[in-house]
Amino acid sequence: MENWQAVLSVITFISVIVLIMTEWVHLTIAAFLGALLLVFTNVMTLKEAVAYIGNSHGTLGLFFGVMVLVRAFEPTKIFDYLATQMVLLAKGDGKRLLLGIVGITTPICAVLPNATTVMLLAPLIPPMAQEVGVNFVPLLILMVFVANSAGLLTIVGDPATFIVGDAINISFTDYLLRLSLGGVIAVATVTATLPFLFRKIWRTKLENLEQLPHPQINHPRVLAVGAIIIAFVLLFFVIGESLPVPISPAAVALLGAALALLLSHQSKIDSVNNILRDVDWSTLIFFMSIFVLIGGLEKTGVINALSGILGIILGKNILLGSLVLIFFVGILSSVVPNIPLVVAMVPLLKQYLVNVGLAPDAVLASDFQGQFPPEVLPLFYAMMFGATLGGNGTLVGASSNIVAAGISEQHGRRISFKTFLHYGIPVMLLQLVTSALYVLFRFLL
Repeated sequence: MENWQAVLSVITFISVIVLIMTEWVHLTIAAFLGALLLVFTNVMTLKEAVAYIGNSHGTLGLFFGVMVLVRAFEPTKIFDYLATQMVLLAKGDGKRLLLGIVGITTPICAVLPNATTVMLLAPLIPPMAQEVGVNFVPLLILMVFVANSAGLLTIVGDPATFIVGDAINISFTDYLLRLSLGGVIAVATVTATLPFLFRKIWRTKLENLEQLPHPQINHPRVLAVGAIIIAFVLLFFVIGESLPVPISPAAVALLGAALALLLSHQSKIDSVNNILRDVDWSTLIFFMSIFVLIGGLEKTGVINALSGILGIILGKNILLGSLVLIFFVGILSSVVPNIPLVVAMVPLLKQYLVNVGLAPDAVLASDFQGQFPPEVLPLFYAMMFGATLGGNGTLVGASSNIVAAGISEQHGRRISFKTFLHYGIPVMLLQLVTSALYVLFRFLL
């Protein structure tokens, strides 16, 4: 591939990240213009750009399906009702509220992808914060931290862990035995920061709970049918891919969305046009654009060139390689969304292992079903931890961060890059250090 195309892909990608960080333009516009620039300069054709988006159809289908599902049940006031119940359970105590968010988000993220969990739970946060009298933005950011961290508890908890786990053919059970403790440590690290990073909310105490609004649930019959649809979706999220005829989470989410639209339309609680108008299209277009930008780096050979550099720096030293990868991928993941980063890094790491003679050529095949040499697995574990926890660093680091920012904007407050950074950098650095120690003592010493 011609050098100018590789240079243009790198400059475009870096420019988009800079525009997002400085907030000169909205992150969706920056990514969208960057993707279109690659098409108009013929770095890739429109057909190739659409193909790169198509490669990540699962992520986009899952997000769209859950967005529709959540929005379809808004007229029932279920989110306002549940938010009030949570405040009552916490007895108006900010400390209990923060711990409650950790306690609710963690187990759900063990079985559902983290961005999906944020989509389902985030609508509870703004009304809950309003009742306690605090800013809901820090609470949303906390939910994102917990969701990203708890995504390490199981192989299905985070798209990044699933992509890496799938690449090295690790089973659900093996993952639990080898790596889940790392997820527990990551969640514990976030919890330990609560009294310091979220000091104002930690000390908040609502004295008069009687003054809380008590929203009533609307359309209880519709909600009862809706609960069956959501139960069906959650069940098939967990078991769908292990059925004789596998059903992907994206397909399940889309079917749930279609059933929710049917229910809303037939019960006349809302119109299909209203529901689809309120879908967070900005977030979906941002992801599509990022997939095209990463595709540009892949097509022009930039990612392959990086694997060569990796080989020169690391040589055959697995211990050094694993620790370098945790921090390198972690810091990279704070500025590049972790799903496309991992999609790009997996082939890079495989190529590096073959180049330095640590793995056979067979591992490069897309349909490789064998086992990797055990001594190289810590490199993949390090990439998993780095990509997932590095996502806590900045607003664009993980899909759930972008989803939370979209939900926040829909509720009237924008999460700025700077605000997220204030909370994200300390949490990310602490987590990268604790996960590096875990990988070191568990797998390398």
